[in-house]
Amino acid sequence: MKKRSCTAVALAATLALGATGCTGDDQSRSGADRNPAAELEGQVIGGTPKKGGTLTVLSQQDFTHLDPARNWVMSDMAFGTRLLYRTLVTYKASPGTAGGDLVPDLASDLGTPSNGARTWTFKLKKGITYEDGTPVTAQDIKYNVERSFSPDLPGGADYAARYLAGAEGYKGPAHGEHLDSIKTPDDHTIVFELRKPFAEFPNVTVMPTFAPVPKAKDKGPRYDNRPFSSGPYKIESYARGKKLVLVRNTHWSPDTDEVRKAYPDKLVVVMGLKQNQVDDRMIASQGADASAVSWYALRPESAGKVLPNAEVKKRMLAESTNCTDMVQMHTGRAPFDNVKVRQAVQHALDKDAVLTASGGPAFNDLSTAYMPTTLFDGKQPDTLKIPATGDAEKAKQLLKEAGKPNGFSTKITVSTGDKGRAEAIQQSLAKAGIKVTIETVDPSAFYATIGDTTNRTDMVYTGWCPDYPSGSTFLPFVFDGRYIKEKGNSGNHSLFRDKATMKRMDEIAAMTDVKQADKAWRQLDGEILAKAPAVPVLMRRWPLVLGTNIAGAYGQTSFGGQLDYATVGLKDPAKSKS
Repeated sequence: MKKRSCTAVALAATLALGATGCTGDDQSRSGADRNPAAELEGQVIGGTPKKGGTLTVLSQQDFTHLDPARNWVMSDMAFGTRLLYRTLVTYKASPGTAGGDLVPDLASDLGTPSNGARTWTFKLKKGITYEDGTPVTAQDIKYNVERSFSPDLPGGADYAARYLAGAEGYKGPAHGEHLDSIKTPDDHTIVFELRKPFAEFPNVTVMPTFAPVPKAKDKGPRYDNRPFSSGPYKIESYARGKKLVLVRNTHWSPDTDEVRKAYPDKLVVVMGLKQNQVDDRMIASQGADASAVSWYALRPESAGKVLPNAEVKKRMLAESTNCTDMVQMHTGRAPFDNVKVRQAVQHALDKDAVLTASGGPAFNDLSTAYMPTTLFDGKQPDTLKIPATGDAEKAKQLLKEAGKPNGFSTKITVSTGDKGRAEAIQQSLAKAGIKVTIETVDPSAFYATIGDTTNRTDMVYTGWCPDYPSGSTFLPFVFDGRYIKEKGNSGNHSLFRDKATMKRMDEIAAMTDVKQADKAWRQLDGEILAKAPAVPVLMRRWPLVLGTNIAGAYGQTSFGGQLDYATVGLKDPAKSKS
């Protein structure tokens, strides 16, 4: 998401769109029901851009990672894979559902399966070069996949570890060790040998893991500061936490790239701003800010300045993130090793209060299952039937059965942008006798903090987004205990290790009938929910206000509603300032 931990920041309120508050009406909760924000979906703002000028990105924080071996956060992936480096396959540059279509990128097609989908062969296009004019080779892609296994490069997508044959125990290429399951018979051919059939493998090659890194340019963890470009832009300067400047990669050729348009001459990411400051600047759209976009979604507090104002509202995007926010509990530690304690949290949590803290129902839908609505054909099931406002009395009963009649104290870690949600969680759990202390972490350090399984708190508030429309890219990443890491842990922040669940995951993964597998993933979602390693809370949208000089802008659904940097540019480049 895409790291699929969706970045934890606030989304906009939108009572002004017609929602007058949170109600107990079930019809207002379903992702399949009408939503006042639907009018903001699938639109393109500003027409076709003109080439040239400087696009400015205003951000409160630095990137989590730009190294393609480590880049697995939605916003970072949307930026890195559209601007700095290319992958074997990518998503079509298009608004709406078409943005989920796969198209070749470095590869000339979407891959050729053989050996019952255990072997996948990709042929690379000719003429693709790096920023210094040297050719991109199949060996460079193999090298980046291998370096993604390195212990000193945590945080990246782990599909390679899950599916490549002979990957167990592999620690990367630092000591001259390589994976025999990745073959490069020539500079333009790469072959992946999998340990089991996997028909969805082309979807995996969208991940930054499958971008090229030349061995001669690799600087280990320091590569994060200066990835070597195979995309339309290269890094001119990067002051961590302050500013990133991208300029054209003159060796990039649009003749080999059907996706990226590379309209601006330069992109400048200004970091370290306060989010309310960013919101106000985007709303005002004065001077250079007319040629700017926001990195993060609007704060709920800013919605009242946007939605009643027709001029500002027409500059707004609000695509669904296709992600589920969750409260994940450390199932390996007391008291959360007791299922009744976890079920007590499920019942005590007032999701309505969290939704209100998130800005209301028009830009958020309550979640009654783990997987988002897109993996349930548009509407999540509600197997637990817990009221949206919670059931404190039932929670108290469960705590009593768990031997905690007087409740207990615990801590939750959240991104700074989620503090309001955490306070709503804190207040609702207190009604059942669960006293929660909130610890906030800067978004750029959030995943490293909660990924430290030894030192993290017992609860975290985060989320997950499917990398593509399949339960195989959601439930196993969030609940398969075999891939938990001591540091750099991703997805399974409940540290859930349940043998029956893992066995069933393997059985579903082996199914060759897609419809049968989809049905099985949906059933497993409910079975895991009953064991309560995490509480699904919300599915959000990603509202962005753009400058008045922005053109070609839309939310890319496959990147969680983020702006698609492949096509965005300026109406009048002369009005921008470098």
